[in-house]
Amino acid sequence: MKCATIAIIGRPSAGKSTLLNTICEMKVSITASTPQTTRNAIRGIYTDPRGQLIFTDTPGYHLSDKTMNKRLQDTAIRSLEECDVVLYIIDAKRSAGEEEKAITDLLAKIKTPIVSCINKSDILTNGEHEEAKAFLAEQLPTSPVITASAKLDEGVDDILIELFKLAPEGELLYPADAYTDQPVEFRVSEIIREKAINLVTEEIPHAIYVTVEEIEYKEETNTIWVRAAIIVERDSQKGIVVGKGGANIKKIRERSTPEIRDIFPGKKLQLDLRVKAQDKWRNNSIVLDKILR
Repeated sequence: MKCATIAIIGRPSAGKSTLLNTICEMKVSITASTPQTTRNAIRGIYTDPRGQLIFTDTPGYHLSDKTMNKRLQDTAIRSLEECDVVLYIIDAKRSAGEEEKAITDLLAKIKTPIVSCINKSDILTNGEHEEAKAFLAEQLPTSPVITASAKLDEGVDDILIELFKLAPEGELLYPADAYTDQPVEFRVSEIIREKAINLVTEEIPHAIYVTVEEIEYKEETNTIWVRAAIIVERDSQKGIVVGKGGANIKKIRERSTPEIRDIFPGKKLQLDLRVKAQDKWRNNSIVLDKILR
């Protein structure tokens, strides 16, 4: 029996969260077209007869001096220091630039074994694929390279084979049917945030965080009441999230409800959403300490 912790690292929008969800066959990490959707180290658990792999989906590695981005960089780097194997995801649709080189420079300094994955094979040209392979051969010459499509679940079994080869012997750390260890409040807040950021554009997705203020079970009606707040940075952004006549907040509630209900099987769900503004929260260390774990 094998058991290993796996840190997934890559640039924003490389497909890390999609790959984790595909491996776990469950919604573990939220996804969106907005870069840097993942803000925390999200754990997903995969178990089969070979053993258990405990994945940590890290925030996209982005070079920036902004307070929040530096915190996200620290989260990714810390995950590298605490894992048995690194799974490095490269999006070959984008040429390897300064950020990609910064990641491989980090990986070249660690002793942890690395498996590299060229993602999005379903949309790559031959030239893009060959360019990515050449980059990896130069930067990480000892790393096995798998080409895959996380979206189409192609090549994912090959990734698992390589990871289990490198995994140490050990007993399972989680029950065989577990797929994440995230607290319920966090999972609920992430579902709501995903639906919110997929409805707005430009800078607003980065200005959103969600706090779950209360989860209450009413036994007489077998109902879970969730009261949550979507936080933005400016009053002008509140109207955009709410939408004309409340259209956007209604869509967020409708799209969030089925996934939140899955967390509470057999229960009815009432979801109460509010939108609030908190000025410059992305530079507020107290807020960042609360939402970045």
